[in-house]
Amino acid sequence: MRSMDSPSDGGPEIISARFGALVTKLAIQAGYDLSARGGGRAALAQRIGMSPSAVGRMLTGETLPRPDQFESIAAAVDGDVTDLLIEGGVLSPNNSRNQGNSDVRSATNQSLSLSPEAAADRWGITDPMIRSMLISNIRQAIGLQQQADRAAASGGA
Repeated sequence: MRSMDSPSDGGPEIISARFGALVTKLAIQAGYDLSARGGGRAALAQRIGMSPSAVGRMLTGETLPRPDQFESIAAAVDGDVTDLLIEGGVLSPNNSRNQGNSDVRSATNQSLSLSPEAAADRWGITDPMIRSMLISNIRQAIGLQQQADRAAASGGA
């Protein structure tokens, strides 16, 4: 049986190295100067809400960030959190974006979808308590809408 530390290819050290390499690449693409005196690590650390030393350990593949930091990391490098976790080896590719109620469909029900977390990012909601409350309320609203849709489909009002 695989441990939770290794959901993808390899053990925790390989996952940390893969994740660190990916975040390094994305941070550079997002404009962070990660050279010794570039200031990019400090800027990235501030944007994520981590210490510069913790960001350094993450970028070099020594450690993985805490689960509550993945969304901030994805936002800081202009990435999608699910893509980041899958490409970084933290989640297996079998993890489907369409499981559960993770997507919020647009009012016109087009292919555009937005996760509650991405909505909070786009609205600039960064305070952890406010963010948690918003995401929870969005998920509750999705569940209520699905119940209403099922009731309407079955002929109930």
